[in-house]
Amino acid sequence: MICSGGISSINVSLQGVIDSHCHLDFKQFNKDREAVLESARKSGVVHMINSGVDYSTNAKSLELAKKYGFISATLGLSPNTLQSIREPELEMLFKQIADNADQAVGIGEAGLDYYHCKDAPSRERQAKVFRRVIEMAKSLDLPLVIHSRDAEQPALEMVKHLDKVVFHCYSGSIGTMNEAIDRGFYISLATNTCRSGRHQILAKNVSLDRLLVETDSPFLSPRGGRNEPSLVLDSVRLIARIRGLEPQEIARITAENTKRIYNI
Repeated sequence: MICSGGISSINVSLQGVIDSHCHLDFKQFNKDREAVLESARKSGVVHMINSGVDYSTNAKSLELAKKYGFISATLGLSPNTLQSIREPELEMLFKQIADNADQAVGIGEAGLDYYHCKDAPSRERQAKVFRRVIEMAKSLDLPLVIHSRDAEQPALEMVKHLDKVVFHCYSGSIGTMNEAIDRGFYISLATNTCRSGRHQILAKNVSLDRLLVETDSPFLSPRGGRNEPSLVLDSVRLIARIRGLEPQEIARITAENTKRIYNI
């Protein structure tokens, strides 16, 4: 495994970086959100995509996108929120997404989580809800942002009829990754790549024309503690080293890929 310490310490000025998945609306940023955004912008991050996971975070994501021209929103329903959502609330959430889809660049995050969800009935409910999200993304002609922890292959099987798909925070096998890429889907690697040999193998093998980079802030910090969009540069630098390219080239490629899939 290549350790992140030596990478993040390299003072390489980067421009045009995009954090393709973060949660800036989460409470971890309540005390210093403006400072976090300023830090990201100063570091070379020109755009951030804020992903909703439930009704409240969808609304907050839309607010952030409206307030800041360098933030876009995706509207979703994380499988990890389903246990606390009853059917009437679920219908409200689907209506919220449909009513505000014209202000979003994608649908998600949504999908399957077999890491947290072990029992068959709960997994079946996840799949049932995910099917509805899939068809909504298809009907709206928007990219689908997939959360698929320990369920990458089952999620892929469910979306094979779609054209626009992003596997957010991908952690699956190389085989499933290549199958997704062969279908024209995108693979987003998070900043935990800096701390994980397994993810570094993915970074070495992913097709660069289908690669996105993300922080999943406030989670998965490459340095420990709270993550934030400026730290996506750690991933860019590390992936560049793994692939034998300049960091600015990885920044350019991943930004172009993000702009292409999200039409931004």
